[in-house]
Amino acid sequence: MQGKQYISVKATPLISIITLNWNQTDITCQFLESTKKLNYKNYEILVCDIGSAVDPTLQIMRGNYPNTRVLKADAYARSGNDINWAVSQAKGDFILLINNNTEVTENVLDDLLVPFLSDSFLGAASPKIRSYHRPGIIQYAGYKRTNIITGKNSIIGERKEDRGQFDKPAYTHGAYSGAMMLKKSVIEENNDVLIQNFFIYFDDSEVSARILKKGYRILYQPKAVVYSKDAAITDKKSAIKVYYTTRNRILFMRRNAGTIQLFVFFTVFILLGIPLTSLKFLAKRQFAHLQSYFKAIYWNFKRMRFTWWKQQCL
Repeated sequence: MQGKQYISVKATPLISIITLNWNQTDITCQFLESTKKLNYKNYEILVCDIGSAVDPTLQIMRGNYPNTRVLKADAYARSGNDINWAVSQAKGDFILLINNNTEVTENVLDDLLVPFLSDSFLGAASPKIRSYHRPGIIQYAGYKRTNIITGKNSIIGERKEDRGQFDKPAYTHGAYSGAMMLKKSVIEENNDVLIQNFFIYFDDSEVSARILKKGYRILYQPKAVVYSKDAAITDKKSAIKVYYTTRNRILFMRRNAGTIQLFVFFTVFILLGIPLTSLKFLAKRQFAHLQSYFKAIYWNFKRMRFTWWKQQCL
């Protein structure tokens, strides 16, 4: 961050709210309906459709949602670059990336924006995430540091009842990909928001690692609240989830771990992780899961150079 100076911005900078839609127009419209109650008014909403079977434009326009544009993704975006493509269309000084299966509260934009105006080294901020279906249950209150042995990260407060124990703003090790506000200049410094292969699972870890490496901070802002309809905390792992979580966990460590960290990770993964996970899937007769697991490992193996300790990813 050499030479970085904080430049004051106008009191009400433009915020670009970006959400993706793929064959979920009804859910997207529910999200858009919740934005009608936003107190902060200087915003635009970009609904980026990434190849839905039915064009969502007419249904969204009928909803008369303020400051909303529907963008139709091109082939580049649909190849896994959807977030980067969407951000390139945004006009705002700040970008709020948010899942379409969420609903926002009235002050979420105000509460996320305020810390940026006083902290020149703040690169990203995420709200408290609560379950939409179980409003008293927390889904996100910050991230703990990535475990260098397993390569896994854990969410602070996940599945806990919200009794106000996570109501203090705090710098955290990771922003939440389902709702994160970023300063546009931080995105420009990183060239893109997201490396192509992180379009699902470990995407927030990758974004956060890049922000932190630049010397910026990430804030958990509990005053801002978003409700998520994601049922992931109760869903069992599918074979496709096994594939992407395994593939992207290894890829994340290859890109971001130091030499010693990476050596420890691969040693534990090969000697313990692979045998134990294989036995678990075999015992449960989850052969598709096992196949996906090894397919994910092979995906990384064939892209690794002999100079893997230099953290080069093809």
